[in-house]
Amino acid sequence: MKNNDYNKTMYACFVGYIVQAIVNNFAPLLFLTFHSQYGISLSRITMLVTVNFGLQLLVDLLSIGLVDRIGYRVSAVLAQVFAAAGLIFLTVLPDVFRDPFYGLLSAVMVYAVGGGLLEVLVSPIVEACPSDNKEKAMSLLHSFYCWGHVAVVLLSTAFFAVAGIEHWKWLALLWALVPVCNAVAFLKVPIAPLIEDGEKGMSVKELAGMKLFWVLMLLMLCAGACEQAVSQWASTFAEKGLRVNKTVGDLAGPMLFAILMGSARAFYGKAGDRINLKHFMYASGALCLGTYFLIALVPNPVIGLIGCGLCGMSVGILWPGTFSIAAASVKRGGTALFALLALAGDLGCSGGPTLVGIVSGAFGDHLQSGILAAVIFPVLLLLGLAAHTRLAGKTKQ
Repeated sequence: MKNNDYNKTMYACFVGYIVQAIVNNFAPLLFLTFHSQYGISLSRITMLVTVNFGLQLLVDLLSIGLVDRIGYRVSAVLAQVFAAAGLIFLTVLPDVFRDPFYGLLSAVMVYAVGGGLLEVLVSPIVEACPSDNKEKAMSLLHSFYCWGHVAVVLLSTAFFAVAGIEHWKWLALLWALVPVCNAVAFLKVPIAPLIEDGEKGMSVKELAGMKLFWVLMLLMLCAGACEQAVSQWASTFAEKGLRVNKTVGDLAGPMLFAILMGSARAFYGKAGDRINLKHFMYASGALCLGTYFLIALVPNPVIGLIGCGLCGMSVGILWPGTFSIAAASVKRGGTALFALLALAGDLGCSGGPTLVGIVSGAFGDHLQSGILAAVIFPVLLLLGLAAHTRLAGKTKQ
């Protein structure tokens, strides 16, 4: 089969990450609308985010045995179907349930299954595609989550400005068309096996017995934590730095972070064949550490916003780069390796902001103190890279 045929597979995977960006970032734009339209308290509404990411974590774990049994194609199509169904249910179920909150919650749970499956599936499908430089392909793939995030915010904001936010249900149905079309694409594109014929993927027990695996898990956890510890507070930095209201801050801060993170991934996706991945990750980890100190120690809100943007740039390669070095150094890792790495990354995405929030609260809601505590994540990441270099070298010997 020609490599050109696999380009269609890559495009379907790129759209897959856009779908994940839709299911993660569309509903939060409507939180105030849910509050006013359905009379649901904001504290209950924020539970939707917790359930979404919590269920994605569970799907990461359950998919270890499931995906290999039913196959990557069926799993990929199901992921799109769940994502589309959840977005459609978002427009229907709140009016069906006596308490609209449970309608919203049910819809979120459905598309969370799709989001969790996508996180496990898309990277190994791209890794299995025949290509000249898999690291470049992986970095470019993950940039599409960032572009998806930006597109969801910009296009949704434009729709609300033109049609009115009261017509948000039509927009949800329009966004649902993306996974519907991508489900059709996954039915047709070629999907290469992750493990070569005659070989068997490693079990969780086999992986757990490898020191290298635990170093990779640490790297993935730190990659997620480094990214989200600042990203979750990006709107706050924008509000203070630009002296704007919360609505503008919600757009400006996360958008700046996402654009620069996506740019770093796209840059490596373009020039990765001329840049050593490990060296690029070392440099990115060091820049991340520097941005944390910049945000935490310089008492200037504008500098804090600049630091937030630079942090987005610094963390861009960490997640896809860890996937790439894991695939290269654990050849028979298979689905179990990618699913467990996704699980570690999601735990980091949850743990990073949680640590920042806890420490900030302990110091009288002083956000800079929380960011300073989170310095532990880029430090551990740099130590993990050094440990991986040493252990990978021993494995080759």
